[in-house]
Amino acid sequence: MHLLFVADPLESFKTYKDTTFAMMRAAAGRGWRLSACHPADVSWQRGQPVTAQVREITLEPEDDHWFTVRRTDRVPLKDVNAVVMRKDPPFDAEYTYSTHLLQQAEREGARVFNSPQALRDHPEKLAILEFPEFITPTLVTRSAADVKAFHRDQQDIILKPLDGMGGAGIFRVKSDGLNLGSIIETLNQDGATTLMVQRFLPAIAAGDKRVLVIDGQTVPYCLARIPQGSEVRGNLAAGGKGVAQPITERDREIAHSVGQRLAPRGLFLIGLDVIGENLTEINVTSPTCFQEITQQTGHDVAQQFIEALARKLRG
Repeated sequence: MHLLFVADPLESFKTYKDTTFAMMRAAAGRGWRLSACHPADVSWQRGQPVTAQVREITLEPEDDHWFTVRRTDRVPLKDVNAVVMRKDPPFDAEYTYSTHLLQQAEREGARVFNSPQALRDHPEKLAILEFPEFITPTLVTRSAADVKAFHRDQQDIILKPLDGMGGAGIFRVKSDGLNLGSIIETLNQDGATTLMVQRFLPAIAAGDKRVLVIDGQTVPYCLARIPQGSEVRGNLAAGGKGVAQPITERDREIAHSVGQRLAPRGLFLIGLDVIGENLTEINVTSPTCFQEITQQTGHDVAQQFIEALARKLRG
């Protein structure tokens, strides 16, 4: 098998926690060939297939020199067994253009995970709207008046931009409404930008759980990202502490329902964010936490991913 990872530059990987690296290591353990490129390396020209300037690599044991480039070549994407799209957000115009190129490669016979069209169709904040039975009271709007009315009704709310990641741009406003107007102005930009508002969930104190679903099957352990000190955000990038734990029956219920609906659309790997009993986000671009779960529980999530991918490719 030959896997091509479309990802951020390899030199930027923090291998002790990087999920894409864990996938590569699991694939290399099976003797699979590994190549990598950046979205900027992918191109198309009329009369030719979608190609990428790729680096075929071998993994090395040293953390500070973890790969060796065997060769560099321009490769048609249809000629590798699988293209694994792992570019981190932001989900901006360039990301969207990349999905169109990858979709063209699919039309030519490439197999891309996650599906480029599914990536476009499921924005990570807004994908939860399809599952109202699992989410807390939620408002998506450009209207400052709507946000203020929602606050009057719910009293304790969370406001967040639709294009943020790692907890960036998230604000909590309690019943006193302190700084609500200023926060709306910052996120809403005088009605130019849509934002999401949700009722605050006190269960965040026990962690914002990352529940992973691979080809519709739920990983049996999640990573609870627990806010530290006075911080309201559990994101690891915002200083949260990651604690692996078995998933609950509620986690399983949510993951099964969401996974069974989204996997047939080409979302091979998704990462659900669950606070208490509520689904808060569906991560589809580059879900993480493989290594943290594996290190703390012994359950090798990357191996589960590669085994599922092997079955998919054989099928």
